[in-house]
Amino acid sequence: MTSDIAADVHIRPARLARHWVAPLLSSVVTLPGAFFAYVFAALAPMACDACTDAQAAAFDPSFDRAFTVFGFSLTVSLLVLATAWLLPWEERFAARRVGFAALAPGAVLVTYLIFLGMVDWP
Repeated sequence: MTSDIAADVHIRPARLARHWVAPLLSSVVTLPGAFFAYVFAALAPMACDACTDAQAAAFDPSFDRAFTVFGFSLTVSLLVLATAWLLPWEERFAARRVGFAALAPGAVLVTYLIFLGMVDWP
């Protein structure tokens, strides 16, 4: 009789006690980093306020292209952070959660560096 009861019980995967630490630390670093990167990228056209027409002709198209790439890449890095939060809270996903949480701030930094490299600065 007890073996029948034991067979009916569903075994749940073990939950981690501190499953939220890596995504929280990543959020504390990634979200302000993404905000400041966006602000600095948005203020970048002020670098060409005193440009000549030839410099502005080179700067404007490169900035438009770089800012578009920056926006999409920043969205990807925020989706990486969301993935760290939305993975199932089971022990088998712990390494993936930490990996995505560590990747998110690095993705913001790489995104900003790519933006800086794409713009034809005066």
